[in-house]
Amino acid sequence: MFFTYLRRELRRRRKAALVVASGLALGIALVIVVDSVSAGMGKAQDKVLQSLYGLGTDMTVTKAASPTASASQRPRFQFDARDDGSDEEQSSDRVMVRGFQTLSTATVTRVGQQSGVADAVGGLSLQVVKVSGQFTRGRFQQDSSGGGPGTRGQQPGGEVQGGGAEFDVNNYAVYGTDVTEPALGPLTSSKITSGRAFRTSETDAKVAVADSAYAKEKSLKTGSTVTIKGVEFSVIGIATADSGDAAADLYIPLTQAQTLADAKDKVTTVYVKATDSQKIDSVKAAIQKNVSGTTVTTSADLADTVSGSLSTASSLAAGVGRWLSVVVLAAAFLVAGLLTSSAVSRRVREFGTLKALGWRSGRVTRQVVGEAVVNGLLGGALGIALGLAGAYAVTAVSPTLQAQLGGGAAGGGMSGPGGLGGPARQAAARTLDVALTAPVSLTTVALAVGLAVAGGLVAGAFGGWRASRLRPADALRRVE
Repeated sequence: MFFTYLRRELRRRRKAALVVASGLALGIALVIVVDSVSAGMGKAQDKVLQSLYGLGTDMTVTKAASPTASASQRPRFQFDARDDGSDEEQSSDRVMVRGFQTLSTATVTRVGQQSGVADAVGGLSLQVVKVSGQFTRGRFQQDSSGGGPGTRGQQPGGEVQGGGAEFDVNNYAVYGTDVTEPALGPLTSSKITSGRAFRTSETDAKVAVADSAYAKEKSLKTGSTVTIKGVEFSVIGIATADSGDAAADLYIPLTQAQTLADAKDKVTTVYVKATDSQKIDSVKAAIQKNVSGTTVTTSADLADTVSGSLSTASSLAAGVGRWLSVVVLAAAFLVAGLLTSSAVSRRVREFGTLKALGWRSGRVTRQVVGEAVVNGLLGGALGIALGLAGAYAVTAVSPTLQAQLGGGAAGGGMSGPGGLGGPARQAAARTLDVALTAPVSLTTVALAVGLAVAGGLVAGAFGGWRASRLRPADALRRVE
């Protein structure tokens, strides 16, 4: 009897049922869209942080940079003049540790021994300035401070005393990577698109992996050779950054980088992977307490440095968007309840007659609640359809958001692997373009179904309360 009466009443009152279901559908659809967009922004932020940090890295350990050297302390290049009119090309490389003070490799071991640390690996960030050209009559001096980190092909000011010169300056970033730990470090934010990655046995091999942008600029390919401070390295692979800029222009084995920079057993950055993502804060505290003189930077610290439209939109989705969803959903529930209560009031004669025929108040209430729950489920189905359509539209359009990454501070406290944006990008702010998607998870769909049932129960509660107060005499008064 319950289902027969339910089916008949829903068919009779299709317009009223559709109005109630539509209100719930709009609220549920908004919840789905906001939740899916928030999830998409979370993925976009993870993508940005991965470009800063490297896949699998939970935090980095560095040491604050030393005070800026005075002009007289900055390294200079010197070239002998040719008095015989010879135009033979000369060149000189300067390899410098950049960004931070160095740490002993023993620090890597100490960090790895801290509670909650699954793995720790060191890396050495270098800047190479290569000056080459023809110099006559006099002595050429070049101040290496003229080229900014991560820039290429710039020509800082040089000075030729008593002669002339034609020269080029090539300024690029090199990163010493621990090839025995391929799953951790800045190279993990790039994908090998040509050739191969380092082998774990190539700890002291003269091999290099080139960033694709640098390789294109310098016409490098697998099998090419690059010379750093007189040492030839064979390019074994080309790596393409997953998003944004690469961490360095060239990657070489850590031992080779230490030799070139005269920094034996030194690193600039320690990459740390925690045993549990829930323990990152406690691991950070342990490292700061037990490894003095270091700065520990986590993903949360990096996230605080990201600004731009991605950060703004994420804040809006997490704040205004979710509160708007709550308000709209609450309003939809209230309207559904009021409409159901109003519909019951218009059925006074019907329910009064049923009570006069022997229906108890509980039976009438169950009937009203049943109708409201069905309306809620119908609203949920419509809401899920609208929400999926909205999420699909966002993904199809894929609006581009910008994430602005500020340059690392001198102290390195808010910097990424060797500096914010990698060892090659510490000093310069940069902007990443990230396409927004709106993935809908099964959890979100389950939430929508739950909201549909809840909406039906709320509406049923309003209608049931109104129906329970009806008396057989109400029907007689309505007839009169």
